[in-house]
Amino acid sequence: MWKRDEAVRQPAVSTNDAAAAAAPAAATQGSRPDPLQSVKSQNGRDVVNIGKSVVIKGELNGSEDLTIEGHVEGKIELRDHVLTIGPNGKIKAELFAKSVVVLGEVIGNVSASEKVDIRENGSVEGDITSPRVAIAEGAHFRGSVDMANKAKPVAGPRPAEVKQHQAPAPQAVPQAQKVG
Repeated sequence: MWKRDEAVRQPAVSTNDAAAAAAPAAATQGSRPDPLQSVKSQNGRDVVNIGKSVVIKGELNGSEDLTIEGHVEGKIELRDHVLTIGPNGKIKAELFAKSVVVLGEVIGNVSASEKVDIRENGSVEGDITSPRVAIAEGAHFRGSVDMANKAKPVAGPRPAEVKQHQAPAPQAVPQAQKVG
């Protein structure tokens, strides 16, 4: 399992030092982009980006949202987070996530606890299991979809309980003979 080294993250810089550090930092980042970046998303959650030059073979697990622009073969598991396959992403893997957004290419089964969204120009070849599935016009999909809702029933007795509480079935009553 791959884990990002905590020492790689940039140390906090005060506002006075920020201007002095901005020029060298911009020059460094401009010359060599980091293919693996961790940034805050709009909703404040950590999002890791895997650049298009990165190739991963094996199992990928994580506890933050992930965007993949590179190539991954194997298994990707982000059970409580969002997995985004970018337009340059090419995935040959089994995917397990809370939500999966496909803008690139996926070959393998996709399982999401909330939603699978195949956007325009996105491609999925494999079976999808999710309570909600959206496939945009222009997207490619080959496989089956299982939208079984795994939520618990709202109210009411279970079928076994229904049989126990039903009135007994009527029995045939012999008819009286007519004497005549």
